[in-house]
Amino acid sequence: MIKKQDKTKNFQRLAIFGYVGLLILMPLWLFYLDKPEGYSNGFIFMIYIIPLLLPLKGIIQDKIYTYAWANFIVMIYFLHSLTLLYTSCDIFVVLELIFTTSMFVGCTYYSKHRGQELGLRIRKLKDELAEERAAHQHEKPK
Repeated sequence: MIKKQDKTKNFQRLAIFGYVGLLILMPLWLFYLDKPEGYSNGFIFMIYIIPLLLPLKGIIQDKIYTYAWANFIVMIYFLHSLTLLYTSCDIFVVLELIFTTSMFVGCTYYSKHRGQELGLRIRKLKDELAEERAAHQHEKPK
């Protein structure tokens, strides 16, 4: 039986595998191996590389929220790979799809399980509204 901490660590490893894979693949692919015609290096860097660098610090520091919001960024690459997969079945496209899927699944479940281990939770809006209403009812008018 796998302990919960081991399961959480495996999801973190999966997320890091996908993230590091994308960090290596995208610049190699787009600058050296198969540079898209008609695009400058600056444009490619801004569109494909900079978004990948945004969660770097939080992932290095093991911030749970970074793993959670990094999924929004990885969706760009997921859609990119699915679009290219439809037009051509290139090895780089398949690798991008593998890395993005790994990162998405890893980030999703790592942030969920790690958050549970730490006792963090996302409060439901109706709970917040109920607490706010109760707080206002207990306040006395001045």
